[in-house]
Amino acid sequence: MDITTVGEGAALVVAVHGIQGTRSVWMPVARNLRKEATFILPNLRGRGRAARGLSAEDYGLGAFADDLSDAINFEVRGRPYWLAGWSMGVSVALEYLSRSDVRRPEGVILVSGTGAIREVRWFRAEDERSLLQEIATREKRLELKEAADHDAVAWTWQAIRSTDQRAVLERLDLPALVLHGSQDTDCPSSCADSLAQEIRGAQRQIFIDAGHTLPVTHADLVAKAIRRFVGH
Repeated sequence: MDITTVGEGAALVVAVHGIQGTRSVWMPVARNLRKEATFILPNLRGRGRAARGLSAEDYGLGAFADDLSDAINFEVRGRPYWLAGWSMGVSVALEYLSRSDVRRPEGVILVSGTGAIREVRWFRAEDERSLLQEIATREKRLELKEAADHDAVAWTWQAIRSTDQRAVLERLDLPALVLHGSQDTDCPSSCADSLAQEIRGAQRQIFIDAGHTLPVTHADLVAKAIRRFVGH
């Protein structure tokens, strides 16, 4: 496992990155909240020093949820915690929460994500060479300081692009905070509307003129929203 802990605050937050990012995407928020929260930041397989897979079969949402479960079991150790996900991390969190035998969080924070990856198109290429080119272009557009291996991203996309987790949403019975940018072109703000409508009692906050990489570009506002949410 490749896990970093940031902060010294009482609230324990496990935060999951997206398809192309690493845990570094959560660093600005974690540092902003370091006095109030302790962030557990795992790198999923194919990222950082985490294990590598050999094919698309190793990069499905179930495999990532296994990684998340290992991180939670190792770091949380029975303490109350909050679960956060950004972009694909939302899907990983939902996959984890769909299981009956996991450590349930106090609540979930869903940032720039969707309940149905099949309805978004992060990549459009079908052949491997074009897909890898798209991956490199998107990495630059999102201004990711650290990024996943390009082959891991390609295999991940092949494994998850047809997934739909909306059936999980209506079964969630825990506090939920949905954060989204109004100008997100990777997961349109309609994705946030759907998440908030399907999860009973979910809170929704849209950041005007914000794009997809909210934890980096709007770290202060994301931190403020999380501070208020976990303080309830």
